[in-house]
Amino acid sequence: MKRILPAFLYFAGSLFAQNSADVKSEIAELRMLVQKLQTRLDQLEARTQPAPPPPAAISSTADPLAGTTVNVLLDGYYSYNFNAPIGRANLLRAYDVSSNAFSLNQAAVVIENAADPAHGKRWGARLDLQFGQATATLQGNPANEPRPSIYRNVFQAYGTYVVPAGSGLTVDFGKWASSLGYENNYTKDQINYSRSYWFNFLPFYHMGARAAYKPKDWLTVNYWLVNGAQQTEAFKPYKDQLVGITAQNKALSWTLNYYRGQEHADFQYVTSSNASLPAQQGMPFVPIRPAPDGRLHIVDSYLGWQATPKLLLAFEGDYVIQRLFKNSTPERVTGGAAYARWQVLPRLAIGGRAEYMSDRGGMFSGVTQALKETTLTLEHKLADGFTVKEEWRRDFSNRAYFLTDRLGILSRQQNTATVGLVWWFGAKQGAW
Repeated sequence: MKRILPAFLYFAGSLFAQNSADVKSEIAELRMLVQKLQTRLDQLEARTQPAPPPPAAISSTADPLAGTTVNVLLDGYYSYNFNAPIGRANLLRAYDVSSNAFSLNQAAVVIENAADPAHGKRWGARLDLQFGQATATLQGNPANEPRPSIYRNVFQAYGTYVVPAGSGLTVDFGKWASSLGYENNYTKDQINYSRSYWFNFLPFYHMGARAAYKPKDWLTVNYWLVNGAQQTEAFKPYKDQLVGITAQNKALSWTLNYYRGQEHADFQYVTSSNASLPAQQGMPFVPIRPAPDGRLHIVDSYLGWQATPKLLLAFEGDYVIQRLFKNSTPERVTGGAAYARWQVLPRLAIGGRAEYMSDRGGMFSGVTQALKETTLTLEHKLADGFTVKEEWRRDFSNRAYFLTDRLGILSRQQNTATVGLVWWFGAKQGAW
């Protein structure tokens, strides 16, 4: 019995070892087969599954608000006029119109969803809403805008589409800020706080369609077809046009524009309740006969030169001529401006401006005169999104024109000291 038991145990152990080796071999073969099947399945799925859309396509279709920026600006000032003028009015100013008063120049909201054709998004839109003193200047008056109150707070509102032609033809439709003249609307982007005569005189905005095309990386060709100079609603049949070019590289930017228009109305609104008169949205009007047909011509050119990383120089020249009728005596405004800005420290800059305007016929100021002004501005950037501008400005003329503290007594000069405070925030980069 003792001999049989060890033999049995030896036989069982041998059988178990043999079976265990067979099982391990079979398991290994099954694992290899599963791996082959998984690899083949992955290959089949890769062939049949569609490729995921690019990021730009996802953002433009799944989330049309992607890339939208909401930006806010608050611009206020205190100005003192050393003439102590009656009514505390600073003459020939675009925005800083009040003296010896705390004033709200403008509060603005800019909403923009820009086109991005490089990433497959060819459309865009922009809306600028404004409130404050500047809206009265920007929107014009009944002389050029029959119903200015309707559009008072809408400074810009336009849509964009980039036509896939060549390098891309950018087309805008709506109301936009004019690019005639070197200066623009938002104080945070300007060398000085106050604006030049030329900013005040040249059009602020246009309503219509414009196109821009870049035949070269450094060259842009522009064309506009608009209702007129500062005419959201057309008050005459003629459509104004602009052709222009902009050439730029890293240090230089040069713009040349030619604008041709007709800026006199062929009808006027009246207060009469005569039911036989035609009306527009309930406002009766009468035609002007004969309708003026004289043309407006503007030749505008400006150059910006980043001479060094800290020094910016700029120059502007303008020639404007207008007639009421084609055979009328013309009004002419000619001259220009020179600018300089020196970045003294990262948050401290000094800006200067000198300009000359010959206003023959009083198209700008109402009387024939030669106007000049010099401005010096100290700019402190106290924080990202908060700037203080301290400014001294002297306006002077070859005739007594500026208001004083006595009615009917005019002065040849006007000196003002101004402190402007500008706050802004939002994701929009660069100039607004």
